[in-house]
Amino acid sequence: MTNELQDMLDFAHRLAWQAGKITLRYFQSDLLVDRKADDSPVTIADRETETFLRAALRERYPDHAILGEEEGLTGVATSSYRWILDPIDGTKSFIRGVPLYGVMMALLREHEPVLGVVNMPATGEMVYAARGAGCWWNGRPCRVSSVSRLRESLVVATIAHGYEQYGKDAALARILNACGLFRTWGDCYGHLLVATGRAEVALDPIMNIWDNAALLPILEEAGGTFTDWQGVATIERGDGISTNRLVLDELMEVIG
Repeated sequence: MTNELQDMLDFAHRLAWQAGKITLRYFQSDLLVDRKADDSPVTIADRETETFLRAALRERYPDHAILGEEEGLTGVATSSYRWILDPIDGTKSFIRGVPLYGVMMALLREHEPVLGVVNMPATGEMVYAARGAGCWWNGRPCRVSSVSRLRESLVVATIAHGYEQYGKDAALARILNACGLFRTWGDCYGHLLVATGRAEVALDPIMNIWDNAALLPILEEAGGTFTDWQGVATIERGDGISTNRLVLDELMEVIG
């Protein structure tokens, strides 16, 4: 890993930690919830956190582009570097006072994810990685699990139903029949469970780039995989699966 990338990772780590403090000021409080055009919820915490992240990134890297869930694309669109921000991944959990939400930051270099940071402010967990630097969990290296069979695997998912609208209901039924244990510890937290060796598979039937850009480098540097539902390592397909790599081939056979 280059010194430049290490500096960017250190900076993103500090920013995500500071952004998490902003979210905690609003967590488990009476919040006014607005609705966006797609009917998804948004709060002042989402907007204030993204505004903070954008301002810090613009000051430090004025030539970089920034794409965020709440404010879209700004900066130099032709830049080789693009930051991807999700100020609160798991807003529905956040609104209900459930601690399984995260601040997500990623950096693309020439369209490839090279850095990912996820801060879980309410659980006190930070997972982060950069190409060639490994994956780290609260300052210590972390790896995926060594479980090699789906029958012995913990599968987690962002949602437990509604897969039929994405054409994935039959695949989910086969996965549930094949796995050892299923839980809905979802959004970014489920994928971090895979990266830190606490689960073997995390399922998301629909994702945006700000949901998944940080996850690909995190999972791969931890020894796992982040792919679409066809097993291709990408953040462009609108869905996502994290695995510990050892069960990926079997999982793809089950998905069919």
